[in-house]
Amino acid sequence: MRAPEERAGPAATPPADLESELAQIDAQLQDAPASTSLSWAAGRFGGEVVLAASFQDVVLIDLAVKVDPGIEIVFCDTGAHFPETLEFVDAVRERYGLNLTVTSPGPEAAEWPCGTSRCCELRKVEPLRRALAGKRAWVTSLKRSDAPTRAHAPVVGWDRVFGVVKVNPLATWTDDDVESYLRDHALPVHPLVAKGYLSIGCAPTTRPVSPGEDRRAGRWAGTGKTECGLHVS
Repeated sequence: MRAPEERAGPAATPPADLESELAQIDAQLQDAPASTSLSWAAGRFGGEVVLAASFQDVVLIDLAVKVDPGIEIVFCDTGAHFPETLEFVDAVRERYGLNLTVTSPGPEAAEWPCGTSRCCELRKVEPLRRALAGKRAWVTSLKRSDAPTRAHAPVVGWDRVFGVVKVNPLATWTDDDVESYLRDHALPVHPLVAKGYLSIGCAPTTRPVSPGEDRRAGRWAGTGKTECGLHVS
């Protein structure tokens, strides 16, 4: 029989003992290297933790596979990605020999193409929910510096959307930290970055960023939308 913390479902709150553990671990990891939170997640949850990656976040992949080379990496193929993104996914998978799971939208998404009101729900959130079925934790590249909506993101916390533990090893990193790591470790960079795409989502709803604009200004430009739903808790 599974422990209570493993039966929790979407929008659930964790058992009190797990909630207390997560609060303590989060406090301990605030000033720790990202590899420390990844090591904690691997040791605490073993094969029941996955890393969800957009593949622009190759820094997190590089860090994670150094801790656990076999960690499951999940990429949500929305059916609307830039060809360059799909080529980059293949290149990174080959570079690291990734244990990669690629999700696809269900048939219900056909009526909601990219840019419509339920697109992200059906092409990203629900496929990831299926990928997390039976898992106890997921790792993300979320950073507090990304957007005001993420300013208070914990390093480790409870995800009420998916009902699992959420680990954000890069929560305290800045964009400069990411750039430094990419440069210092000679990591590959998404080819669209050189063309001004600083936050890369689906092709129909992503544009290059103009000088002086926020890095995420090119996502859902003109719509008022700032989040796809994966990081709303």
